[in-house]
Amino acid sequence: MLDKTDDISLQVECWLAQFEHALTDAGDLTLLFHPDSFWRDVLALSWTIKTLNGVDAILRELPGDARSARPIGFAIAPNRAPPRRVTRAGICAIEAIINFETALGRCSGIIRLIGDAAADNRLKAWTLLTALDELKGFEEQVGAMRPRGDSYSRDFRGPNWLDQREASAAYADRDPTVLVVGAGQAGLAIAARLTQLKVDTLIVERWPRIGDNWRRRYHALTLHNQVHVNHLPYMPFPPNWPVYIPKDKLANWFEAYVDAMELNAWTGIELESGSYDEAQGRWTVVLRRVDGTTRTLHPRHIVMATGVSGIPNLPDIPSLKNFSGQVLHASQYDDGENWKGRRALVIGTGNSGHDIAQDLHSSGAEVTLVQRSATLVTNIEPSAQLAYANYGDGTLEDNDLIATSMPLALARRSHQMLTEQSRQLDQVLLDGLTRIGFKLDFGEDSTGWQFKYLTRGGGYYFNVGCSDLLVEGAIRLAQFSDIESFVAEGVRIRNGETIKADLIVLATGYKGQQHLVRKLFGDDVADRVGPIWGFGDAQELRNMFTRTAQPGLWFIAGSLAQCRIYSKYLALQIKAIEEGLLPRATD
Repeated sequence: MLDKTDDISLQVECWLAQFEHALTDAGDLTLLFHPDSFWRDVLALSWTIKTLNGVDAILRELPGDARSARPIGFAIAPNRAPPRRVTRAGICAIEAIINFETALGRCSGIIRLIGDAAADNRLKAWTLLTALDELKGFEEQVGAMRPRGDSYSRDFRGPNWLDQREASAAYADRDPTVLVVGAGQAGLAIAARLTQLKVDTLIVERWPRIGDNWRRRYHALTLHNQVHVNHLPYMPFPPNWPVYIPKDKLANWFEAYVDAMELNAWTGIELESGSYDEAQGRWTVVLRRVDGTTRTLHPRHIVMATGVSGIPNLPDIPSLKNFSGQVLHASQYDDGENWKGRRALVIGTGNSGHDIAQDLHSSGAEVTLVQRSATLVTNIEPSAQLAYANYGDGTLEDNDLIATSMPLALARRSHQMLTEQSRQLDQVLLDGLTRIGFKLDFGEDSTGWQFKYLTRGGGYYFNVGCSDLLVEGAIRLAQFSDIESFVAEGVRIRNGETIKADLIVLATGYKGQQHLVRKLFGDDVADRVGPIWGFGDAQELRNMFTRTAQPGLWFIAGSLAQCRIYSKYLALQIKAIEEGLLPRATD
């Protein structure tokens, strides 16, 4: 019996032995899974990213997936965090990192065991993660697999390293296998993963320099989460970097990363259109340079790495045309110095709206922040960092696997608990905001800021001082619902007051990726793919990091941590398709 010893490692080993026996010899899995259990598979057994909840649902799919994948060798992973007792989503459990193999790959995972009160407190699996790490015979070209670059095998009359790099990036006589659209953290992460798997990959970026997607944002911007969470694959940030990374420092790192990781990238060039040839299994894409000239390529895969959203959302405000001053979307805003001594309205109360309002105020402008809808507000420290508490201890590799192992339902439960903790920590600030009429919310079912991000890409603010300025009255607050109309000199409020302005900044967010898909690839492709980002009926982000209904079209987006984690799994799928191990699209 699993519960007859206090030795945690022995209990885990016993469960793993019984689990492997049940999978390989058609044993009884029902004794091994808690009634309220979760299995998340990330390519290891099913070649999909999926989560199943409940022992009945797990037993309907796990045996069949196991017969196809043929997993063996389940064991506690050496050189990783040892089995330990933890609390996840409010539940005490034994947690262990495991290794195993399948017919095609080497895998890792996490098992969490809890007692089943209905079975004499027998230890059973509460959560199980099975994740593919590498394909046998197609390992990444890193570490022991790195290229040699032998001194004695050089061709002194042939091209040197630089010649080879320039020829590789020119694509004069070939097409890339993969075209990555966008050179932010998503594009760089997936391009680096694919390059290490020897998949020919080209990044195209519309801005003149790598990193401009951060470099060109407003002057005072820094990341809102801490440095130890935000590394890119293979190259962690130096240990002397600041806790909160400035935008220009990150932008310069992106540029250096492309060079150091030998990624092929074209800048100042934009994807204009694309069409897919089913018979040939490849795309025809037209790329347009800033000078108007074009280049046509035929990649087999396109990875859209343009962010959770890429097209500015400009709300239809009929009377806005009456305003005689300057109107900017937040994406166009740079610096408040030009507005010193002048008046500004910032419409929108997410991170960008608050930060721009604070930047304008710091530059000496008279600022009014206009709230359109209820907004979650949390102090950047410690409240906003609670979600990353695990990253304060242990290795990045272990913490990424732990993050991957949390099924949606338990992640929601965890964030509900964190949101309540944040409310208590921030009570003084929240009371002050309520007092001035700021409309607060805490996410759907009080799941907090991270689920706002995962479902809508915004709707929250990490307070770095703007909320305090609002409470003090240094920045004025107005409600959009109180605006009667925009007029030449600003806005007229329903009580007859006019709030004067020289500048209006629309911090109104962005449209979802499906709008860009429709623009670039047409209605048929957009309709075939369907919604992107957010959660549908399944317990995974829609169409992210995995095959879609459109062959050869992939999506990656999210924070640096999300892109670091899931770029590995997306790259493994593309590599498997290229090697004939996996069909090109979902059924």
